[in-house]
Amino acid sequence: MAAIPAGIDTDRGPPMTVPLRHFVVGLGFLLAGVLSGATNGFATTGGSLPLVHVHLLLAGWVCVTIMGAMTQFVPVWSGTELHSRRIATVQLWLVAGGLVGFVGALVLGAAPWLGGAVVLCGFWLFVYNVARTLLGVRPWDVTERHFAVALGFFLLLSVLGLSLAVGFSRPVFTLANVPVTHESARMAHVTVAVFGAVLTTVIGALYQLATMFTQSELRGIDVHIRRFEEIGYPVGVVSLAGGRLFGVPTAGRIGGALIVVSVLGIGVLLARRLYETRVEWTPMLRRYVVVSLAMIAWALLTAPAWIRAPLDPTTLYGAPGTVHLLAIGVIGFVVFGTLYHVVPFIVWIHRYSDHLGLRDVPMIDELYDGRVAAVEFGLLVAGTATIVAGDLLGTSTVVATGGRIAFAIGVSLFVANMLLVLVRHSPQTIVGILFDRVARSA
Repeated sequence: MAAIPAGIDTDRGPPMTVPLRHFVVGLGFLLAGVLSGATNGFATTGGSLPLVHVHLLLAGWVCVTIMGAMTQFVPVWSGTELHSRRIATVQLWLVAGGLVGFVGALVLGAAPWLGGAVVLCGFWLFVYNVARTLLGVRPWDVTERHFAVALGFFLLLSVLGLSLAVGFSRPVFTLANVPVTHESARMAHVTVAVFGAVLTTVIGALYQLATMFTQSELRGIDVHIRRFEEIGYPVGVVSLAGGRLFGVPTAGRIGGALIVVSVLGIGVLLARRLYETRVEWTPMLRRYVVVSLAMIAWALLTAPAWIRAPLDPTTLYGAPGTVHLLAIGVIGFVVFGTLYHVVPFIVWIHRYSDHLGLRDVPMIDELYDGRVAAVEFGLLVAGTATIVAGDLLGTSTVVATGGRIAFAIGVSLFVANMLLVLVRHSPQTIVGILFDRVARSA
């Protein structure tokens, strides 16, 4: 694979430490999230430990990674300058610090609203910074349009999240004369967070990544899928979230159907791009195969459940038993695969790009350990398959525990491989990446 994909302006990105700092912090939340879920799983029931697990993985690992990726690649892909590098640094520490406080309050049984308020400030700074950056770009392509919609969902999820955090200690939803309960607000918050902010970003990025890194183009049915999804998916998220918030089953069914058809279409589109790839297979593309299969499987399983009972708490993430299929198979493997290119790419640009043509330099895919990547991929696939099979079919405790152990080891190897890229090739140490002065990114 070429060292730098064609058609992007690498000089537009922020300093190396800005996105890498997000990714390193996100990896820390990933390890903490896997540890917290070792005995509880990605549960949909109440209680503080499942909430801790969910927020460490989704708000901590996934959303912080998205923040770093958007900060890096919106300027690069769009050929513009990031609005503020200082804000890009401050947003991370507000979200990370607020999330630590939020999780700590849940564990200790205290009111988590203060941590939630800090997280809200961080997300809003992120939205403002990326939105101001996108405003200087015309016309928007399909990825930029998805990112703009995702920013709106980030605003909405943070407001709903703060309301829920305050609701732990104050009767927020009984004060207003509206048909909203704490449970309906929770379901709407999860819908906006998972299907709105996260999956809208994922789908938007896949339009760019699936074509760029397979050196193929959307054609035939791909174009029709894109046209339907661009309108149907965001409308579906709003309809499903609204139906759940105000208790309107019809709105939930319509929204759920639009989401399911869109995700199914993107799964097919991604599979077609991978089938037609013109490049050598990489860890990124192999993980995208899992994403494609998981999208299709999740959509087919979820369709009847959401048509039947879209407001049922047991169908919050899709059909009963599909939460890990969505959270790990789709979202998790997208992040795993993308980081296998993004982290080495950023390091390569800052360490080796100036030496290209002057001396031998490694390719991007040579910065990580390929053997570790292969072992880790096998463990992640085996662990995920075991966990999902247990959710859907029921397995013995020994088998389920073995799947979680395999997945945890795979995650640990993934984190180690990413950190080794920084240790071996980054011009700055990991400590320097994390704690470089804010002023240097201004």
